[in-house]
Amino acid sequence: MTSPEAITAFVALFVVIDPIGLAPLFVALTQGMDAKARRAIALRSCGVALGLLTLFGVAGEAVLGFLGISMPAFRIAGGILLFLTALDMLFERRTKRREDQAASKEDSATDDPSVFPLATPLIAGPGSIATMILLTGEAEADWVHSAAVHGVMAVVLFCVLGMFLLAGVLERLLGQVGINVITRLLGMLLAALSVQFVLNGMIDLGVL
Repeated sequence: MTSPEAITAFVALFVVIDPIGLAPLFVALTQGMDAKARRAIALRSCGVALGLLTLFGVAGEAVLGFLGISMPAFRIAGGILLFLTALDMLFERRTKRREDQAASKEDSATDDPSVFPLATPLIAGPGSIATMILLTGEAEADWVHSAAVHGVMAVVLFCVLGMFLLAGVLERLLGQVGINVITRLLGMLLAALSVQFVLNGMIDLGVL
């Protein structure tokens, strides 16, 4: 994997998972817990998300083949999904949806939120799963490239872990306005990347 490819993979996963946007939700879901409990939940949620994204990164294309879905078709569908996610980020719809998921969890129970809703669907959701399948699909049976994509994914999840551990400090420093500005900037980047995925799929199909 070249440096530009690694940067593209990192940006795509970072924008889709959005560690900065998840930090306030982590604070809300772990409200009233001590530092040790918060740390355990942060580690567990990132570990579960790592397992899920690794599973889809390794076996996702095989599942598509079993279902008769070509990789170019999935690139186009995944690009459209990511574009819709970008629109949600630009117009704050994704933040509202995530807050609703967090609120429903708080209302329903006070048990460990590390698997649901933190690990899935907030970290390893449809967007990040689709992104992993798309990025590993570019490898074309090159296990070194695929391993590099998983390495980049692990770095992004390490960023998520760091944001979780610093969530309270980050929320105070940035404030709601700062978080909204960063979310919109990341949404613009994701929109451009999603269009590129669609174009790549159309080129593979011979449409362009």
